[in-house]
Amino acid sequence: MLHVVRYRRANLEALVDQINAAGYGLTLGIHTRIDETIARVTERAKVGNLYVNRNMVGAVVGVQPFGGEGLSGTGPKAGGPLYLYRLLANRPEDAVQRTLDRQDAERPMEASARPALLAPHQALEKWAVAENLRDLAQLAQRYAELGQGGTVRPLPGPTGERNTYALLPRERVLCLADNDADALTQLAAVLAVGSQVLWPEAELQRTLYRRLPNEVQARIAFTKDWQSDKVEFDAAMHHGDADQLRNLCEQIAQRSGAIVSVQGFTHGETNILLERLLVERSLSVNTAAAGGNASLMTIG
Repeated sequence: MLHVVRYRRANLEALVDQINAAGYGLTLGIHTRIDETIARVTERAKVGNLYVNRNMVGAVVGVQPFGGEGLSGTGPKAGGPLYLYRLLANRPEDAVQRTLDRQDAERPMEASARPALLAPHQALEKWAVAENLRDLAQLAQRYAELGQGGTVRPLPGPTGERNTYALLPRERVLCLADNDADALTQLAAVLAVGSQVLWPEAELQRTLYRRLPNEVQARIAFTKDWQSDKVEFDAAMHHGDADQLRNLCEQIAQRSGAIVSVQGFTHGETNILLERLLVERSLSVNTAAAGGNASLMTIG
């Protein structure tokens, strides 16, 4: 069954928003030779795999890592660089970074979006130094080195096709802790990937919030009832004991909508998996449909 929806050109963003509101985000295709239209759609659509001027089936491992987001998937993309590490119980802290560094040595990544994303994180690091919180400052620096939010990497593919793999911050991460040290650890991790923090409306978090610089405060939201389905977040972190974590997982599992990934830690733990705070986006463009592969002109 084919559904045809007519829309005015000026309402293109609104149409994409309606598609996003459905909650499903596996694949999306667009046919146009107007670069501005391609950019408007690909930057706004919340889907795992986007295809431009080509068919939407037949994803190739290593060329178009495949997997959706929202109601269409929660784990790492099949054929992507994060897949294997999700299957491991233990791994080196910088394992993902080393894998991506090897790819970057062959095909340099593009990271023009990172400076703006990391501005609040840098403000937190400076604040930690000023407050003489040395452990937090060192931790923030380490997270910044490991964080991959806002990076876009070219992937191999046939002539006439451009494939890229982007790691983007999740929109909002629920952070639950019962002491300042753990709350700041979570905050540093979330800001290191460029995401927003969601804190419960509690005295500990409110007191800590008032101490933070304005740039950091702007990336923190509060909720009186995070268990409500109306409160949106797409990842969660918790510091505490095993019973608290079990209760948290049960409460989150009862929420309607997409499955939310939960990371649980004991008090003082800092080995947060930053890639779990990111979404993966694959973009495949048929360059032959709009004049061919211009890079071939440089070969000689």
